[in-house]
Formats: sequence, structure tokens, C-alpha cells
Amino acid sequence: MNLEARTASAMIRMHCRARHGAAGGLCAECSVLLAYAEERIAHCPFGAGKPVCNQCSVHCYKPEMRERIQTAMRFSGPRMIWRHPVLAVRHLLRSKRAPGR
Repeated sequence: MNLEARTASAMIRMHCRARHGAAGGLCAECSVLLAYAEERIAHCPFGAGKPVCNQCSVHCYKPEMRERIQTAMRFSGPRMIWRHPVLAVRHLLRSKRAPGR
């Protein structure tokens, strides 16, 4: 699993645990979201040089799924520094990098 997928997984899991009370795993709704996000990341046309999704010129998420992932990321983003500091810092650095680099 690449770094982008690990970050998305951590954020979705944090969101699900807090919002849906899924302590042992993911609820059905969040499982679908995670599978969809992993598929989109795996099939990204930019490959290894992929920018963070909010800076990407190609939006490959369906509008409904995009809204759901944004909700999870808005919730989890500020909390990532405490739960997953390495992933959070790496994501922050990637978001500051110019797209395509």
C-alpha cells in the first residue's frame, strides 16, 4: 500500500471510529468508501508522481464519494498529527509541493 493509500485509510478509520462508533473495524459505509479510495489511488493516471487529491487537475472521484472523502478528511486532518504524526507530516509536505513534482 502506498503512502497516499495509507494516509486515506488512517483518515477514514479515524472518522469512522469517532462518527460511527466502529471500534474494531469499519462500518459498512466506511468500508465502501475505503475500497473506493484505494481503487482510485491505485488507478491514478499520475502514478508515483501523484499530487495530493485536492491539488490534482484530474478529479477521479464521483461527486458523492468526493464529498464523503472530504468530510472524513476534514474531520481527521487536524487530529492526524496526534494519532499518525509521520503520515500527517508527509501529507503536509506533499501538499506544499508543486503539482507534478
